[in-house]
Amino acid sequence: MQCTMAASLLRRDKRATAARLKADLGHTDNSSGVRQLRELLDRVLDPEAPAAEAAEALDWCRCLLAGGDGYEDFCRAVRAYDNATLCGLVWTANFVAYRCRTCGISPCMSLCAECFQHGDHAGHDFNMFRSQAGGACDCGDRNVMRESGFCRRHRLKTGENVPSVPRDLLLMSEMVLPRFIISIIQYLRDGYTEPESASDRDLQKVLQHLEPQISFLEDLTKMGGAMRTVLTKILTNQQTFKELSMGQEENAYAKRNYEKYLSALKNSGLTSAEEKGSVGTGAKTLISQAVSSNTRRLPIVLSPQDDQDGGQGVGQRKRVKLSSTTKDPSIMDSLKHKCFLEELLFWTIKYEFPQKMVTFLLNMLPDQDYKITFTKTFVQHYAFIMKTLMKTRESDTMSNRIVHISVQLFSNEELARHVTEECHLLDIMVTVLLYMMESCLVRSELQDEENSRHVVVNCGEALLKNNTYWPLVSDFINILSHQSVAKRFLEDHALLLLWMNFVSFFQGMNLNKRELNEHVEFESQTYYAAFAAELEACAQPMWGLLTHCKVKETQEYTKTVVRYCLETLQMWFDAIGFVDEPAPNQVTFHLPLHRYYAMFLSKAVKCQALDLDSLLPDQEMLMKIMVHPLQIQACLSEIHSNMWVRNGLQIKGQAMTYVQSHFCNSMIDPDIFLLQVCASRLDPDYFISSVFERFKVVDLLTMASQHQNSVLEAEQERPMLEGALTFLVVLCSLRVHLGMTDDEILRAEMVSQLCMNDRTHSSLLDLIPENPNPKSGIVPGSCSFEEMLSAVADFKAPVFEPGGSMQQGMYTPKAEVWEKEFDPIMVILRTVYRRDVQSAMDRYSAFLKQSGIHAGNPWPPYKERTALHPCYRGLVRLLHCKTLHIVIFTLLYKIWMDHQNMSEHVLCMVLYLVELGLDNHAQDDKDDEVRVLSGLEHCHDSWFPGTSLLSNLHHVINFVRVRVPETAPEVERKRERETPPSTSAAASGPGQLFSLVAERRRKFQEMINRHSGEASRAVRPKPAAAHPQLVTEILEIRESMLSLLVKLHQKLSARHNSLEPGWLDEADPARHAHGDGLAAIERVLAKAAARSRHSKKCLQEVCGRVCPPVPPKKNSVGDKKSLDKEERRQRARERQQKLLAEFASRQKSFMETAMDVESPEVDAAMDVGTAEPLDSEVLYDCVICGQSGPSTEDRPTGLVVLLQASSVLGHRYRSDEAKRLPTSDEERIFPEDTCGAANDVRLALMQRCFRDSSCLQSISIGWDGGVYVQTCGHTLHIDCHKSYMESLRNDQVLQGFSVDKGEFTCPLCRQFANSVLPCKPGGTAQAGTWHAPGTKSTATLVKEVEDLQEQAAIFPTESNLTKEMESVIKDIKNATQKKYMDYGKNPGSPDNDFLFMYSVARTNLELELVHRGGSLCSGGASATAKRSCLNQLFHVLAMHMRLYSIDSAYNPWTRVTQIMQSRDYEDEERPEVPMLFRDVPSLLIIFVLTMPQPLRKEHFTCVVKVLYTLQYTQALAALSLRFSPEERLAWSNTGATKKVQPIRALSMSVTVIDDVWSPQSIEFTLQQYCLPFLRLSCLLQHHLYGDDLPGCRLDEEFSLLAGCLGLLPGSSLPAVTASSAACLEWNVNALDLLTQWCAELLDLADTPALQTLLMHDPCWSAPRLLQLPDNYNTIFQHYHRKACSACSKTPKDPALCLVCGAFVCLKGLCCKQQGLCECVLHSQHCGAATGIFLLINASVIIIIRGHRFCLWGSVYLDAHGEEDRDLRRGKPLFLCEERYRVLEQQWVSHTFDHINKRWGPHYNGL
Repeated sequence: MQCTMAASLLRRDKRATAARLKADLGHTDNSSGVRQLRELLDRVLDPEAPAAEAAEALDWCRCLLAGGDGYEDFCRAVRAYDNATLCGLVWTANFVAYRCRTCGISPCMSLCAECFQHGDHAGHDFNMFRSQAGGACDCGDRNVMRESGFCRRHRLKTGENVPSVPRDLLLMSEMVLPRFIISIIQYLRDGYTEPESASDRDLQKVLQHLEPQISFLEDLTKMGGAMRTVLTKILTNQQTFKELSMGQEENAYAKRNYEKYLSALKNSGLTSAEEKGSVGTGAKTLISQAVSSNTRRLPIVLSPQDDQDGGQGVGQRKRVKLSSTTKDPSIMDSLKHKCFLEELLFWTIKYEFPQKMVTFLLNMLPDQDYKITFTKTFVQHYAFIMKTLMKTRESDTMSNRIVHISVQLFSNEELARHVTEECHLLDIMVTVLLYMMESCLVRSELQDEENSRHVVVNCGEALLKNNTYWPLVSDFINILSHQSVAKRFLEDHALLLLWMNFVSFFQGMNLNKRELNEHVEFESQTYYAAFAAELEACAQPMWGLLTHCKVKETQEYTKTVVRYCLETLQMWFDAIGFVDEPAPNQVTFHLPLHRYYAMFLSKAVKCQALDLDSLLPDQEMLMKIMVHPLQIQACLSEIHSNMWVRNGLQIKGQAMTYVQSHFCNSMIDPDIFLLQVCASRLDPDYFISSVFERFKVVDLLTMASQHQNSVLEAEQERPMLEGALTFLVVLCSLRVHLGMTDDEILRAEMVSQLCMNDRTHSSLLDLIPENPNPKSGIVPGSCSFEEMLSAVADFKAPVFEPGGSMQQGMYTPKAEVWEKEFDPIMVILRTVYRRDVQSAMDRYSAFLKQSGIHAGNPWPPYKERTALHPCYRGLVRLLHCKTLHIVIFTLLYKIWMDHQNMSEHVLCMVLYLVELGLDNHAQDDKDDEVRVLSGLEHCHDSWFPGTSLLSNLHHVINFVRVRVPETAPEVERKRERETPPSTSAAASGPGQLFSLVAERRRKFQEMINRHSGEASRAVRPKPAAAHPQLVTEILEIRESMLSLLVKLHQKLSARHNSLEPGWLDEADPARHAHGDGLAAIERVLAKAAARSRHSKKCLQEVCGRVCPPVPPKKNSVGDKKSLDKEERRQRARERQQKLLAEFASRQKSFMETAMDVESPEVDAAMDVGTAEPLDSEVLYDCVICGQSGPSTEDRPTGLVVLLQASSVLGHRYRSDEAKRLPTSDEERIFPEDTCGAANDVRLALMQRCFRDSSCLQSISIGWDGGVYVQTCGHTLHIDCHKSYMESLRNDQVLQGFSVDKGEFTCPLCRQFANSVLPCKPGGTAQAGTWHAPGTKSTATLVKEVEDLQEQAAIFPTESNLTKEMESVIKDIKNATQKKYMDYGKNPGSPDNDFLFMYSVARTNLELELVHRGGSLCSGGASATAKRSCLNQLFHVLAMHMRLYSIDSAYNPWTRVTQIMQSRDYEDEERPEVPMLFRDVPSLLIIFVLTMPQPLRKEHFTCVVKVLYTLQYTQALAALSLRFSPEERLAWSNTGATKKVQPIRALSMSVTVIDDVWSPQSIEFTLQQYCLPFLRLSCLLQHHLYGDDLPGCRLDEEFSLLAGCLGLLPGSSLPAVTASSAACLEWNVNALDLLTQWCAELLDLADTPALQTLLMHDPCWSAPRLLQLPDNYNTIFQHYHRKACSACSKTPKDPALCLVCGAFVCLKGLCCKQQGLCECVLHSQHCGAATGIFLLINASVIIIIRGHRFCLWGSVYLDAHGEEDRDLRRGKPLFLCEERYRVLEQQWVSHTFDHINKRWGPHYNGL
C-alpha cells in the first residue's frame, strides 16, 4: 500500500505534490501528511537507487522545500529574512583577500575584497594576500576586528530590522532536510573503507558522487540567517539524530552502514584498542600514573618498535611510550556522537577534509549557536584529527584545510576561553602534541652515549621533515595569544610540567659530531627540520606566553615557569649523565630549555621588577647551565675556522641559521644573555679561563715565541683566538637584554643592518628580528618602525641605470649614524655571511673619506654602551679579573714581538676589552684588593697585585717563567748570556697560569660537589704527542700594559717618538673616535690617563724615555715574514683593487675609441667640397682579425647588424594622447584607428578598384611587421664572421641566443646581432661631380631622369659581394613573417618583392624620424645616426630593385611630368591607380632606388620638386573635401574664370575663401599635409649626400626643409614666411597636369571608397604604450578574476598586452593554437614577434622577442620605491612614470635586445 502511494505521488507533478503536502502538514493533525512525506522521501532518497537518479532526487528536494512555489522565488523569500550581521564569506586556497593590522584585534583577521573596498582603510597598515589554506571574511565580527573597519553593509546592525520568519515558509525545510542529511551520512558510512584495504581513489569516487548534494547544502547556507537557523537546529538536535541514525529495523542497508560506522568509531581514540593491547601490562600501569609521581617526570618505557626489530641490538631506534597525564581520560578514548554535526565532522575527518565539506561547515559559522556547538565538536574530535593527519599521505593539503577551520574558531578569544574551560582544550592540545612526538623519539647521544636516559625527537622522521605538526602548533600559538587562555595555562602547574617535558624532547636534538678523518659520505639536511621545529614548537609558544608576563601582577607565573625550567634542566643534566665537562667534538644548536629559562629571566627583571638572584640556582647549577651555550659559541668559531669542514656544507648552514634574522632572537640572543647572567654570578677568573679553554687557545697564550698546541692546527689558532676575544667583547658589550628599551633595540638592529648594505624597506623589515620588537603599528610605549627608520636613514629614490638594471628604492644610513651609532660589535653578531662585516667596514671607511674625517683604513670604532641594569652589574667583574689582564698583557707583548698568529683583529679586540674595562669601573676596588691579597697563598699568582684594570695597567712585570721547547730561540739566547737572578718580581708564567686555572676550577668542583672522584675529571690530560721536550725558561720583560701600548703605537706609526711627552695635555678621547690603530691606542691611553693620576704619571715617564723600539728578536724562521697574514692579505687586496681600476680605465678608453669607429656613411666621401685625393677608398677595421682595409668584391667587409620585424609604426594613432588601458567593462580600445589598420584599409580599397601591380607601387607596407635594421657600428670581414659563427656553434657554453638562427654577439661590444650587411666597395672618385650644383633647366633634368629610368639594369657579375648581398636580402625576408610580405593577389610575384624592398627602406626612414622625435627640428646627426646603416641598406636594396624594370608605359614618372594622351582602358579589366591616390614618399623611394647609383644630387632635387607638386595637389584635394558645398562652389567658379593663368591663379583661387577658412588655417593645413614628405626627402638627402640637418623652431620647420631640398627659388623670402605654394615649380602647364590628374578620378564611379582614399591624412603622432592607471589595484581588481575569451575560465596567469590592451593567458593550454601559447601568438600578431605583457598576478612585465623572453621588471612600485614581484607583500603599488617612460623608449627604439641581459628561450610555452 505504502509503495503504491509513494509511487502515485512520484508520478504526479512535483510542484503540485509539494503544495499538497505542505497544506497537509500545516493542519493541526498532520500525521497523514508526515506519513506521506516520509514514504515519498524513502523512495526519492533511496540510497540504493542508481546514480543517474541523483539529479531527479535533488529536483524533488528543491520542489518540496519551496512547498509548491518556484525554487528561485522561495530563495528570494528566505533571503528577505536574513538577519546575519557577519559577512562570513568562505574562500579556498589562492583566493585574494586583505588583512588590515590597524583594524585587526586578532593577527589572523582577514577580509574579502568587497568588504575591504567598502570599508575605510585609507592610511592603514594593510596588505593584500593570496590565501594559502583558505579562510573566511571577518567583517562584522567584533571579537576579531574593530568596528571602525567594518564595511558599509556590515556596519549597520541589520539583524534588528528584520521581521520574524513566518512559520510556514520554512516548514517543509524542517521536515525534509533531516532526511536529506542522514542520506548523505549513510552514503559516507557505506562508502568508507580503511586505507589498508583500498586505494585512495575509492574515497574520491564517493565524494564525487556526493558533490551535487553537498553543493545543495552549501547553497542553502548562502540563503542567509533564517535558513542557517533551521540547519543549525537540525544538525544539533539530539532527538532527530537518535531517531534517524540507526535506520529502521527492517532496512538492511541502514543496518549495514550503521555497523560500519560503529566499527569506524572504535579506532577513533588516541590509543586505539590494538595499541592498548600491544603495549602490555607495563604500559597500562604507566597510564594510570599521574603527574604527581615523585619523579615529577613523564614516565617513559623504552621498547623496541616492533617485535621483528627487537633483535637488532642496542643501537636500534627505540620507540618511546609515554604515560597519560591528562585530567580528562576521555581524550584517549573512542568518540561518541550525539548529533548529525558530530558525525558529519567525523566523516569529514575520515575522508581527509574534502574541500566541499569544509566549505559547508564553515559557511554555517555566522550562526552563533552553530559556532559554539561546532567549536565544541571540533575540540572533541581534535585528537582524532591529529591522529588522522599523522597517517595521511596528503599531509600538506590536509594541514591547510584543518587550519582553515581552526583559525576561524580559535581566533575568537571568548570562544577559545569557553572551550578551554569546558572542553579542556589546553590539556587536549598538549597531550596530542606529546602523542605526536612520541612516534619519533630516539635516545639522545649527547654527552654519555652509552648510558643516556634522555630521549629526543629524530629530525629525520617524516613528521618533522614535512612539518606535519604545523597545524597543531599553529592552533596552540593562536590560543595562547588570548590572555585568558594563557593565564589558565600558566596557572595549571601539571600542564606546565607536561609542556616542559615536551620542550625537553627538542633539547639536544640533531646532534653534530665532528668528523676528524674522512669527509662525511652523506650530508644530512635534517637541520632544516630541527631549526623549524624549535622555532615553531618551542620558541613561538614561548613568545606567546611572554607577552602575558609583562606586568608586576604576573610575577607568580614567571616564578613558576622558571622553577619548572630549572627542574627540567636538572633532570636533563642527570639523564645525559653530565658532570662538568662537555663531551669533545659534539655540538647541538638546540637548547630550548636554556632559552625558556633565559627569556623568562629577562622578562622578570625587565618588566616585573623581580630580583634576579631569587630566580637563580646555586653556583654548581649555573656552571652546568653555562657549558652548552658556551660550547655553541666556541663551535661557531671552529666552524668558521674550517675545523668542521669534513662535516660538509650543512654544518655551515646550521651556524648561519643560528644567527639568521628569523632565528637569532630565539637562539643566539637568549644564549648570550644566559652566558652574561652566568658570567655576572660566577667567579670571573673561572669564567674567563673556561672561555679560553673552550676555544682551545690556552696553549697559544704564552709569552714564549714557540708553543705546542695538541688540539689546533697552526692555521686554526689565529681565527680561534680572534673568535674567543670577539666573543668576550660581545659578551661584555651587548645590552639587548641587559637594560636596553625596545626602542633602543629596534634602533640598534636597524642601524646594524643598514650599515652592512643599503636596504629596501621590505628586506629591512625581514632582517629585523620580530620578537620582541613590534614591526608595525604603534604598541604602547614603543616607537613605530617607520618613525625609527626615518630617524636613522635617508631614502634613495629608485633610479634606472644605463645598463638596464632597475634599482629599487633604498634606505641608507644618515651621516650622523655613521659618526655616532655605527656599532661593529652588533654587526658581527648579526652577520650571516662574514663578508657583510667587511662590507660594513668598507662603507664606514668610504664615509670617513668622503666627510674628510679620516683618509686611511679605519679600525672598527668603539661605541659607548648604555648603562647596565643593576641586576647585571656583576658582568663588569669579567673586565676586572687577573686572568683577563694576564691574557691582555701576554697578547700585547706577543703582538709587539711579532709572534706568529697575531693579527690586527686580535689587537683591535684586546684594545676594545681594555677600553670597556676603563669605561666600566669595578664596583668595589678596595674590597677586591683585600680579597685577592688574602687569597694569595692559595694561588701563587703575583702577576698583578689586584683586580682593578686601572691599577694593573701601569703595573710593571719584570720576569716571566715560560715553558718552551728545547729548540726555542729563548733557550739558545740563555746559553749565550748569564741567567739573571730570580727576584721577587719573577712571576709564574702563563704556562703555570693556566694550570693554575685548572687548579682553581678543581677547587670550585671540590667546594661544590664534595666528590673528589668527580672533581678529578675536571681537567682531562691532553694526549701526549711526539713534540720536543719542554723546558722552563725565565724571560726578562720589564714592561707594563701601558708601556707595551706606547711601544705598539711607535711600531704602528713607524716613528721613534710617535708620542711626544706633552701629547697627553691636549689628548681628548672624543677626538680619536674615528681612525686607525694609532687613534685607538691614543684613545685608550688618554682614557687611562684621565681616569687615574698614577697612570698619567707612568705614561709621561714612558713617553719621556723616548727609546727606539726594540728590534724584533729573530724568534723563529717563520718570523722572517714579519708581515703577518692579515697585513699581507690587506696589501694583496689593495694591489688587486689598483689593477682592477687600471684595467677598468683602459677598457673605458678602448670602448670610447671602439664606439667611435667611423660609420661608413659618415666617411669623407660624403662630405661636400672634400679636399681628399680623388682615389681615396673607405677603410674598414675588422673587429675579429684586427686588419684594416677597403671592402672589395672578393673579400667584402660587412656591418654587424640586427634585423628585427617591427610593428611600432603601425601602432601610431592620430591623437597625441595615449590610449587608456580599459579598467571597466564599458571601456574599449578600437584598433581600427591605428596607422597599420588605416594603411591596410587603404590598400584593400585600392585593390578592389584598381589593377594589382599598380596598387603595389602606390603605397608602402611594413607599418606592421616591417624590417628594421640597426647596427652597433662595428665592421668585420664576412669570411671572418663565418669562422666566428662556426666557433660559436661548437661552443658548448649555454648562450642566450640561437646560433642556428644566425644570432651572435658583436665580438667587440657584445651587442646582440643576427646578420652582416655588406659595405659597398669603391672609393670616392666622382664624389665632387655628383654634388656639383647644376645650372640645367627643370625640363632638361626631367628628361635626364626619364632617360636614367629607361636605362637597362646591368646585371652585376657574380662575386663574393653579390652572394652576400643576396644572402642579406634572404635574411631580411626571414626576419619577418610571410603575411607581412605578401599583400598582392599573387603571393611571391615580382611586384610583391618590389613592394617589400622599397618598404624596408621606407620603414627604416620612418623609424629614424620617430627616434628623432617625429620632426627634424632638432637637426644634426641624431644619436641613432652615428650608428645608422641606411647607406649600406639602400645600396643592397637598390642593387635588387634595379633587377625589376618598370614598364615604360606604366612609369609614374611620365604621368607626373607629361601631359598624356587619353588612354584606352577597355582592354584591361581595371584601371591604374590615379596619381592623386598614390603615396608620394613611396614614389620618391622607388625613383631613387631604381635609378643607377650613385645618383646625382641635381637629379634627386628634380625628383623631389616634381613629387612635391603631386603632394601639394593631393593636399589641396583633401582640403577641398573638407569644405562645405557653398565654399567648393565659390572656389570652382573662381577657378573657372582664370583657367589660362599658371599656378599663381590656383593659389589665388585658394585665398578667395578667406572669410570662412582664414589664410593661416589653410596654409597651416597644407603645410602639415606636405611635411611628412619633406621630412622623409630631407632625411634621405642627408643619408645619400651627407647634407647637414640644421635645427630650428617647430613653426620654421616647413620653410627650412623646403630650403634644404632646394624647393624655394633663391633665398628672396624670409624663411618663416615661405608659403607652401611658393615651393611649387611646374615643368609643364600646371592646369593641364592638374586637369589630367583630376580626370583620372572623374573617369571612376563616384564611390565613398574613393573619397576615403582622397582624404588620406599622412600625419601620425608618436607611438605610445597604453596609459596605465596610477594605482595597481585598479588593474588587479578588474583583470585577476576576468574570464579568458577562449575557454571562459579564469586564467591561472592572466596577462595584458601593453601595446594594444589585449587580455591573454600566459602559459594557458586552453588557448594554444598551432603549438603556440597565447602570449607568443599575440606577440606575433600584435608586434611582429615583439610583445610587452604585464602579468596581472605578479605585477611584472615580461618581454617576448622572437624565440626569447626576459623579465623586464615592474613599473609599479610601493610607497618605498620597491617592486612587489608576485604580489607577495601585497602592499599598495603605484605607477612609476619614469620606469614606464624607459620601457616605452626601449620599445620605440627597438633596444630590448641590447639593454636587457637575461634572456632565455620560451619554447612557445608562454
